[in-house]
Amino acid sequence: MRKRDGVDTVPGGRKQRPPRRPRPAPGSRAPRFAKPLTTASVLGWTALSALVPGAAHLRAGHRRTGMILVSVYAVIVLGVLAYALTRENLLESLTTFADSGTMVTVIVVASALGLAWFALMIVSYVVLGPNRLNQQGQVVTGIVVGLLCVTVMSPFALVAQTVGTARGAIKAVFPSGPDSDGSPIAQNPEDPWGGRTRVNFLLVGGDAAGNRTGVRTDSMTVASVDVKTGNTVLFSLPRNLQHVRFPSTSPLARQFPNGFMAELPNGGLLNEVWQYANDHPDIMGGKNKGPRALMDAVGHTLGLKIDYYALINMYGFAALVDAIGGLKIRVEQDVKWGGLYGTAGTIKAGYRKLTGEQALWYGRSRVNSDDFSRMGRQRCVIGAFAQQATPTVILTNFGKIAGAAKRMAQTNIPEPLVQPLVQVAVKVKDAKITSLQFVPPEFWPGSADWAKIRLAAKKAINDSMRPRKQAQTAGVSASPSVTGASPTRTSAASPTQTPTRNSQKAGAKSLDELCGL
Repeated sequence: MRKRDGVDTVPGGRKQRPPRRPRPAPGSRAPRFAKPLTTASVLGWTALSALVPGAAHLRAGHRRTGMILVSVYAVIVLGVLAYALTRENLLESLTTFADSGTMVTVIVVASALGLAWFALMIVSYVVLGPNRLNQQGQVVTGIVVGLLCVTVMSPFALVAQTVGTARGAIKAVFPSGPDSDGSPIAQNPEDPWGGRTRVNFLLVGGDAAGNRTGVRTDSMTVASVDVKTGNTVLFSLPRNLQHVRFPSTSPLARQFPNGFMAELPNGGLLNEVWQYANDHPDIMGGKNKGPRALMDAVGHTLGLKIDYYALINMYGFAALVDAIGGLKIRVEQDVKWGGLYGTAGTIKAGYRKLTGEQALWYGRSRVNSDDFSRMGRQRCVIGAFAQQATPTVILTNFGKIAGAAKRMAQTNIPEPLVQPLVQVAVKVKDAKITSLQFVPPEFWPGSADWAKIRLAAKKAINDSMRPRKQAQTAGVSASPSVTGASPTRTSAASPTQTPTRNSQKAGAKSLDELCGL
């Protein structure tokens, strides 16, 4: 071999070409024309991998692994979007997650995804080769990526914690199975209500406190709900309704054939039935039969079968109101509360945002008021809570709400019905809600016309099943309890006056008409 003019030759005068550079092997760690990674680029590509798994692998030259990660992630994202877009009512579809078994699955999946994302961050960081950085770069990137790993795990940990808290609250409030005082559970998951198109819930506000013995049912409302449409009628019964009757199947029907304590001209009030039954297990045939006795009395009065009850402790309700950030209510006139003369405080007239304590006393105060005005205010508090406890508000304050719920409720609604109950509750929020309270001058609690009460209740339910009328007045918002095909809100809609005894008229009215919600 000889060199001629700097070029190697072989005998015969042929030129020898310089050896070729070896081509990068498939799957090489570094892109062919990539710039060297800096501290900022390592951090940037690692952070990008938290949003697009596989991005760091592609940058490092691991194309096959990177494309697999990106493809799997894209399939998952598209699948979630397809599910969301194909649901007619996404919120109702999400009620599936209220099932206890589904909650456990969500907790497990969220925990697994959190660990997987943590591992993904570590692998994405390592594959970028941070060991090629200087010492300062390695320290900085290590600290920042560690913080990033904790950050990406936080949403999954929050989901697992929230669902776990919800499951704990459900376990604490709802019994695991049905009892003898409630309707049986249907065995068909497709028809959890056992063929019933309407379910009736007795909502009881109890004012038990440390200085009182037993439970006084201060507020009694029946929510009669159409499980298909969510249309609801609220029946409010006065606490001083006297001498109620009981169905023939109740032991109290034999004890009081002429009505509850009919021999007492000023006694035998409806709010005494619960405690009387609890105090006389010998008559009722068992202990803690107060709920059953009150359900029988109220159902017989209205001509309905009461399926379930829920006792809400008044002070627990105050905590629940605080948990959602208070209630906005239009107060017609000053309401004093506390003691005999309202010495504890005054809720001023106007459009107010009430704290839990104020909302409690707004519905309970008897100062310069009567029971029938109180019933109207209580009904508006219930309506305001139902309307203002939106999914966003609930999720934002979920921990506080779950904690308050554990302290406030007692019910015989079995745990297997929680998920169907949540489905119905979602429908109720966008359905027609009307209300009827049995107060003077139409209904006198001291000498009740039982046939008239049943007839009015039947008419109210029949009216609730009719199609909504179109709103006629310009500027009136079609909120969930008034007419209109699609609920909307306008700034022109402001709360009307709180109902008083003199404003009550015959027939069921929407809560918007009565409370300006």
